[in-house]
Amino acid sequence: MIFAAGRGTRMGALTQTMPKPLIPVAGKPLIDYALALVDDSPIERTIVNLHHLGDQLIDHLADRDVVFSHEAAQLLETGGGLKKALTLLNQDDVVTLNSDAVWAGPNPIQAVLDAWDPDRMDALLMLVAPQNTVGHKGKGDFLMAPDGLLRRGAGLTYTGCQIIKTDPVASVTEDVFSLNLVWDRLLASNRVYGIEYAGQWCDVGHPEGITLAETMLRDNRV
Repeated sequence: MIFAAGRGTRMGALTQTMPKPLIPVAGKPLIDYALALVDDSPIERTIVNLHHLGDQLIDHLADRDVVFSHEAAQLLETGGGLKKALTLLNQDDVVTLNSDAVWAGPNPIQAVLDAWDPDRMDALLMLVAPQNTVGHKGKGDFLMAPDGLLRRGAGLTYTGCQIIKTDPVASVTEDVFSLNLVWDRLLASNRVYGIEYAGQWCDVGHPEGITLAETMLRDNRV
């Protein structure tokens, strides 16, 4: 599932007439970078959620084999958006990916698929170390043990890519909620793991991120 429903308020005027996933970076809309990662993985079914200026995304993706999860009535946040989209899935687990990031390095989707162990894990998060983070001002989200087990703390930053089991999401009674609510429940049971991204990751949730992402891509071009 690709998250594309947000209003993109940090982008200011750029998202008043255009949804954030369509903002161009190096001549290509942000969501196309996310879809390229999906195309380069074994995933066969892709869901994109919609809210802010969703018709523009529908038009842009008209030639793509994607399924839309509509949140026209109310923005449901990450957890609520995923919960609603589960009606379009028939899976025990799902890969989720934010549409406002650009990656330089190996495919993060393939990396989490390769590391996924459902016997030990209810969620597996792709994280990035501070030195490989571009355009992100936070202090980090998680600390990771040698075996990959996560706990909250300033350290590694969540990149917006993960695998998560669907049952813990479906069991939340609220309709509008963040995935942090699900993670906190799973963290208490020692069921959330992480892996560290081997390349660079750029947060393009704000205007400065556009130039930073373009520079990162140019510097990493072979």
